[in-house]
Amino acid sequence: MILRHVLTRRDALLMILGAAVWHLWHILDSATPALYLPTRFPFDADANANATHANTNTNTSDAPHVHSCAGTIQPLLADPPAPAREVSIPIPAADPDETPTPIHPPPAPALPHTSIIAHAPGWTIFRDLYMSNGTLYILAEEEEEEEEEGKDAGGRAGWPAMRMMMSTGLPASTTPENIAAREPTARDMDFITPREAVERWDANRVRVIEGNTFLFNDPAQFLTHYYHFVAELFFGAWAFWSGAWARPAAPSPPGIARVIFPHADARGWRDAPGFNAYFLRGAFPSLPVEVLDDWADRVGAHGREHAWRFPVVLVADRSAAFRGKVCGRTQRTAAEAVEYMSAHAGAHEYVGTGAGAGAGEWWHPLRAAVWDYAGVDVDVDAGAEEKIVITYVSRQRGGRRKLREADHAGLVEALEGLVRRRGSGWEFVVMEAERMSKDAQVAAAARTTVGVGGWCVKILLGVHGNGLTHLVFMKPTRASAVVEIFYQGGFAYDYQWTARALGMDHYTVWNDTYMTHPNEPGVNYPEGFQGTEIAVDGASVARLVEAHVDKRAV
Repeated sequence: MILRHVLTRRDALLMILGAAVWHLWHILDSATPALYLPTRFPFDADANANATHANTNTNTSDAPHVHSCAGTIQPLLADPPAPAREVSIPIPAADPDETPTPIHPPPAPALPHTSIIAHAPGWTIFRDLYMSNGTLYILAEEEEEEEEEGKDAGGRAGWPAMRMMMSTGLPASTTPENIAAREPTARDMDFITPREAVERWDANRVRVIEGNTFLFNDPAQFLTHYYHFVAELFFGAWAFWSGAWARPAAPSPPGIARVIFPHADARGWRDAPGFNAYFLRGAFPSLPVEVLDDWADRVGAHGREHAWRFPVVLVADRSAAFRGKVCGRTQRTAAEAVEYMSAHAGAHEYVGTGAGAGAGEWWHPLRAAVWDYAGVDVDVDAGAEEKIVITYVSRQRGGRRKLREADHAGLVEALEGLVRRRGSGWEFVVMEAERMSKDAQVAAAARTTVGVGGWCVKILLGVHGNGLTHLVFMKPTRASAVVEIFYQGGFAYDYQWTARALGMDHYTVWNDTYMTHPNEPGVNYPEGFQGTEIAVDGASVARLVEAHVDKRAV
């Protein structure tokens, strides 16, 4: 037997043992699950989604599997995976008697009601005023029937008449048709109840325009004029703003975040000489300006379902101011604002509504800011002598409203003679704006010298016209004055009212005759008012200036 000579007992035992081990290994190997590998990393969302899909693979083919380009998970071993063991997680049974708690989004913030901080005809400071689709809305409770008798014409009880706060903003003329067309409608300003506001607006879409806003509802017709822009609109706005916030503990009013001109484009608030922008950038270096296009952006953003809220806004309206008694008498919209300030805060030292030194302190922050912008040295020269500075604003290079050439020469000669005769401490300056930079014009208007314990005087004189607007850059003293020359019989309140509002004297001159408050003439624009043949007697003007200085210097 061949196997007897080849296999030993030891070999047979090893063969049996090997067969047993192989059999055991085969049993264990059959119970091992197949190895699965993802074709993408775990943080890949697509791979995770495909992994879920791959776990439902029921392929039982004996062929080996490879990685799929679609990113699914494929087995590497020939045998299919064993079915995954299901794990049961017990879920508590619902109580049939228990009412489920609904899940609601967080409630929208309540819309604050509108209130008025201060009001005068044409000047209103609102708290929480709304704008939607171009209309300004006062959010207030629905009017009670018993309040009907107490309401003002055109408004609601407890609120000013709408026409005393607002107009359509149309350019103005004196025709009955135009006057009627400027009366406000519900398209310009209206009341809205809290219920109506909730129904109309999504409270979460009422955007807040942060900070304090000046909203000037005037047409470009007046904004492009230096006097109306600086000495009327901003003069009145700052007076009203100062008076409304004057408190013993508050040294100055709060700052302004923006100014809005909804009826003027980017050119519509600038004058031809450029002094409007010069003043605005000097007085408010960081103030953003929004114009008609910006207003249209806010109006058209989302239509009537969307609203904007002004936490604090001063709304100024020229037509509404003219409906007031004070403006009706003076023809100056700012008069309503200054009258309010004088009545409500005149005793406050910051406001300073008296005459002479210390008057018009409410305006000084803006005046000083423009001085600084112009590079004017405002430091007091302790070693300087007392000085009287007479500045004549000449219009002789212009095309209208100027003196006859002979009278112009006579005026200059008379004033130069006065200065020579009075000697040291007197100075005469002829100011020709066409030949001067804006900085130099402001410096000329601001120039005063204060001696030790002494006084200073600035006399600004000229024919009625834009150049006299520079009086707002004069610091009032007990002898400061404006001398305004008119065509015989003509008069306008523009510079007379502004000078007196700052505590300065004003003289109206008709050739060789002068008048002053309270005997000023009535408003009149006779033939020749705008002409080039205005007469003045230089010697009479020189005597007036000398008499004024001698009287005020005592």
